Amino acid sequence: MTHKRLLDCCNSDFQAMDRAALLYAIRASEGRVMVSESIAVTQPLLNSVTNAELAASQGADIILVNMFDSENPRIMGMPAGTPPEQMLHELQRLTGRIIGVNLEAVDPRFSTEHDDLWKMNPGRAATPENAHRLIGMGAKIIVLTGNPNNGVSNQALGDAVKSIRAAVGEKVVIVSGKMHGAGVVSESGSSIISEDDVEWFAKQGADIVLLPAPGTVPGMSLERVSRLVDTAHRHGALAMTAIGTSQEGADISTIRQIALWSKMAGADLHHIGDTGYMGVALPENILAYSIAIRGVRHTYNRIARSVHR
Repeated sequence: MTHKRLLDCCNSDFQAMDRAALLYAIRASEGRVMVSESIAVTQPLLNSVTNAELAASQGADIILVNMFDSENPRIMGMPAGTPPEQMLHELQRLTGRIIGVNLEAVDPRFSTEHDDLWKMNPGRAATPENAHRLIGMGAKIIVLTGNPNNGVSNQALGDAVKSIRAAVGEKVVIVSGKMHGAGVVSESGSSIISEDDVEWFAKQGADIVLLPAPGTVPGMSLERVSRLVDTAHRHGALAMTAIGTSQEGADISTIRQIALWSKMAGADLHHIGDTGYMGVALPENILAYSIAIRGVRHTYNRIARSVHR
């Protein structure tokens, strides 16, 4: 396919994209790619419309699905009768967006038993088997990260990147990193990730390193995040800043500030999290973030462009 900026791509482009074309499209967009995360298992904000469709309507380019069980595929709000193995393909068809899915790299040293919403199950583990299943279902991006209290460490993330890359080769874009401590207190706050961790993720095969956006995690200043982004770029990886601290439910002025800080830090992709209330960011914040990093022209183009193009 012809290489295009992701900004200019339509649904048929997204369907045809392989890993190389997707990475080119992101790089060529120069820090103007909007990623919105949604939770698969919670009641959608609009009841009969998936949170992914709602996020797409506000300007998201990439939909990241959290808590999607590859062994028992389910996304609340999807049309009744959708075959489980077609769940992600159907979500891509409905939204006209690139679909990514989270897998979690739990470190046995830090794993805990709890009954929170985020409780782990085998279908969400960062294993080659689950990665293969997700690729078969239509995922073009796999994000290795962690939900609260699940005990995900940087060591486990890097090991998972290596094993999954070896198993799937060039079939999928791999992202690695944490938005918060994910149950490892020693890797929280300003210790959440180091330049050495960023370099190691890249060397294990990560295409994109995930970092907390400036202002979202204590100690993650504009200057610190800028250094981490520079490290990722020096080692051939892209960088995605993320809001994973429920600030996706903050006021619009806070969102705009985080957006501009992330842009100044050098982010190639901008992520907004899934718990504005519960399940997706506040829709107005997705829109405000998108407009802050690329203006109304590109935002409205993404919103208005038909999924049939």
